[in-house]
Amino acid sequence: MPLLEICCYGIDCAVTAQQAGADRIELCAAPKEGGLTPSAGVLRKVKERVSIPVHPIIRPRGGDFCYTDAEFDTMLEDIAFVRELGYPGLVIGMLDGEGHIDMPRMKRVMEQAQGMAVTFHRAFDMCHNPHQGLEQLTDLGVARILTSGQQQNAETGLSLLRELKQHSRAPIIMAGAGVRLSNLKKFVEAGIDEMHSSAGQSVPSPMRYRKAGVSMSADAEADEFNRYCVDGDVVAAMKTVLVASH
Repeated sequence: MPLLEICCYGIDCAVTAQQAGADRIELCAAPKEGGLTPSAGVLRKVKERVSIPVHPIIRPRGGDFCYTDAEFDTMLEDIAFVRELGYPGLVIGMLDGEGHIDMPRMKRVMEQAQGMAVTFHRAFDMCHNPHQGLEQLTDLGVARILTSGQQQNAETGLSLLRELKQHSRAPIIMAGAGVRLSNLKKFVEAGIDEMHSSAGQSVPSPMRYRKAGVSMSADAEADEFNRYCVDGDVVAAMKTVLVASH
């Protein structure tokens, strides 16, 4: 049966996803950045309260996936920390300046993450040659690749997802970006084994008082009185579709 991974930004989302039937969680901070490494406090508390597999993302900043030496050293420290906490896997990805998989650094990542399942995230969708990238990640021993098929969303990239699935000797090809209840069956029918979804909704802040003219965001258009949360009903409905497809 295809597995459902839910992207969760914080402990409340992770607990909701688990209760709704998610098979695995990708744990992140900073949804507007596309996911950054969670804080030490979040990592500890999620480990205490969530029993399904949780894979934290290791990403020190938003933007591209070509990191400085200092950023990479930070990532190695974060890998060591989540490994010490007992997490079974992690999510990471890095490219060189030419858009190829950064093999020297990924080899060090695999050494540091020894015993953990490593997912190479959507940095893969920015790489120069996806077929070469698949071969390189296979050689590294990466457990899975999270990809939209190098398109803005996975439904548009379905043809490449099928190709990668057919040619993959080892890494699981996990569809992500725009995977939702309305199109889930398309991925099942294409033979994709794992689905990654935010299954999210915007939830209004409980604050009744709203200070006018003051913002904490550099984005003047940002709505700071709404936040992303996992929609448990959507997770449960997606899981029902996957169970019925088996």
